[in-house]
Amino acid sequence: MKKTLSILGSTGSIGRQTLEVAEHLGYKVCALSANKNIDLLEEQIRRFNPELVAVFDEAAADELRKRIKRDGSSKTRILHGMEGQIEAAGNSGADIIVTAIAGQAGLEPTLAALKTGKRIALANKEPLVCAGETVMKTAKEYGAQIIPVDSEHSAIFQCLDHEASIKKIILTASGGPFRGKTRMELKNITPEDALKHPNWNMGSKITIDSATLMNKGLEVIEAMHLFSVSPDQIEVLIHPESIIHSMIEFADGSTIAQLSNPDMRQPIQYALTYPERKPSLTAPLDLVKLGKLTFSKPDHNTFPCLRLAYTAARKGQTACAALNQANEEAVALFLTGKIGFLEIADRIEKALTEQI
Repeated sequence: MKKTLSILGSTGSIGRQTLEVAEHLGYKVCALSANKNIDLLEEQIRRFNPELVAVFDEAAADELRKRIKRDGSSKTRILHGMEGQIEAAGNSGADIIVTAIAGQAGLEPTLAALKTGKRIALANKEPLVCAGETVMKTAKEYGAQIIPVDSEHSAIFQCLDHEASIKKIILTASGGPFRGKTRMELKNITPEDALKHPNWNMGSKITIDSATLMNKGLEVIEAMHLFSVSPDQIEVLIHPESIIHSMIEFADGSTIAQLSNPDMRQPIQYALTYPERKPSLTAPLDLVKLGKLTFSKPDHNTFPCLRLAYTAARKGQTACAALNQANEEAVALFLTGKIGFLEIADRIEKALTEQI
């Protein structure tokens, strides 16, 4: 029987790539959700003909209804607001719910998805950062299966021998566009500079998080909850080639790594087809052409966001939520030119100090 998908955040980078993978696999899309990009959402409706679409912005939802009604060719039901997002997550009838809504706005829809008891392809780390204990408890209570989509956490999931205990998780980071630079060199960085990631094509918020290394800090917190480890069992290494996506060290001294080209369609597909592996849209790895893999320790002085995330992780859930909120606000201010690049970490540290 053909599997069905609900994709929350379908107009974002992960959502668009998930639709590519769904088409490649022949899966049916029964629900989509987005914020307000109705031009792209209209294209997706025409192409995939979902039964349900949720648009967070009410005015955008009204406009989309008019467009869809105009030619009468689509039977898609269009909802709006958080209620619509929750409906797409919890009542779409999908076999798999892909949660890719950016930021902590994805928390309520993620919880609604978990309450279906279905498979959740989790592509939004903020619900775990803000409310990891609640998310994991809800998954257990309703029997939902969480398969991580983040390339690093997908790598850990793929490497993990569920009968063995983890000694250490090694998360790899590309280092972003400013790897090797000093704080002085980062003083006059513009949003345009920070949005030029060397390896990955992502949305603006996560790209800035990668430039500050906060994305890796959020992934540390996410990994704690997904794999039941302490922050002291998680090490971050800079790996500019982005070929090894993460590693696990076991008690016997062996380390297992997952390698693939930097293409999010691979971990997306694995989350959809697990435990099967099928031919994907990702090009196979050519190790001879690649030549070498390099690693180094992160520079916590130049990129303090990673250190701040570890601090929050050790303090607990309330500190993690404060860290995430301060980061979202600071990144938004930076992207609109209201604060400088280095001020992102300063504002997060101030918020975290006040909270602690």
